[in-house]
Amino acid sequence: MANYAPPPGTADIFPEETAWWRRLEDTADRVFSLYGYGELRTPIFEYTEVFKRGIGDETEVVQKEMYTFEDRGGRSLTLRPEGTAGVMRSLLTTDVMNGNEKRVYYIGPMFRGERPAAGRRRQFHQVGLENVGKISPEIDAETITAMMHYIRETGITGGRLLLNTRGVKADREPAEKMLREYFRTNIDVMCDDCRARIERNIWRILDCKQEACRGIVSQAPPYVESYSDESRAYFRRVCQLLDQAGIEYEIDPFLVRGLDYYVHTVFELVHTAGLGAQATISAGGRYELFLPETKKPVIGVGFAAGMERLLLVQQALGIPAPPPASSPVFLASMGDAARDANIRLSAELRQGGLPVIVEFEDKSMKAQLRAANRAGSRFVVIRGDEELAKNQVLCKDMSDGSQQEVSPDALLETIKNKS
Repeated sequence: MANYAPPPGTADIFPEETAWWRRLEDTADRVFSLYGYGELRTPIFEYTEVFKRGIGDETEVVQKEMYTFEDRGGRSLTLRPEGTAGVMRSLLTTDVMNGNEKRVYYIGPMFRGERPAAGRRRQFHQVGLENVGKISPEIDAETITAMMHYIRETGITGGRLLLNTRGVKADREPAEKMLREYFRTNIDVMCDDCRARIERNIWRILDCKQEACRGIVSQAPPYVESYSDESRAYFRRVCQLLDQAGIEYEIDPFLVRGLDYYVHTVFELVHTAGLGAQATISAGGRYELFLPETKKPVIGVGFAAGMERLLLVQQALGIPAPPPASSPVFLASMGDAARDANIRLSAELRQGGLPVIVEFEDKSMKAQLRAANRAGSRFVVIRGDEELAKNQVLCKDMSDGSQQEVSPDALLETIKNKS
């Protein structure tokens, strides 16, 4: 038997599921517009250099997870593994580099060659926003507020907001020296990945999920104390603003996020419902992102939420399914003349705003009623030679079995009054 399943790490999304997805998308549009954001749509692939330079050559995303290919001209292209770099590339066509603030949000598929797991696919979907062009702790705090507002409006409660600071680039060297000296005394009992990271990217050790490493990481020195006074004051201001907004959070010194472009505030919202072990459902931070041919970084702050994970959490929490779309009116015909009349009638009903399914095949009335049931139709409009002669249709309400004869001109109003 042929295998018609989609490739591993991908999934078909059928019509009965898309209402859940549309609700997440509509909620994003409604909530983010309250903060002055508009939707930006970028290509799903970019020149590879946009991600290598934007995300960082030494990140695991670039090293292990990107889907990269060459076009006919030999140029290297990559399916987007995250949203920020492509959004920044797009905004470079505006005046954002002159310090003018841009507020955009995005929704769409991303691609990473990861091992598939609950809430983790190779083609996954994110909803996120970016505030670009200016830097301030007030903008960081407002971005976190917008994220929490969005999550709350999806019906999800019970998550834990984790918060940390990456300082600025000048803070990295003394912090890295402190961490490297500590981990070198323990590296022999740590995992192979961490042994490689100690020279290549020391910060990734803090995010290691291996049990053998977690205990060692938990005793790491307080590297944030080596940051400048200005960096620590910036972070205190973010925390103060979140306190004023009544947003609960936990400071996690081991939260660093996996991309090199982060500075100052980083944050994650984690949840356990529907995801097995505690998992991130939304995360982000402030960044300085260099792109090809840019001599200074694009500055901004943003976050992205994984839509598959949001759906798993919603369903685990028992959040009700979205209300069904209006059921289609089913036009059943007995004979060719009745069918032609129903085809004309379908156009009038659709112009009036009603969804309609016309049965085009010659079937018994019993078979047509079964088809109407499968389509979820509440109203079945029946017409044969007798109804044609009287210029009437028989409107059957499948919810209670009642039926009445009405003129075709009155049918639209009749159905709307009953709906």
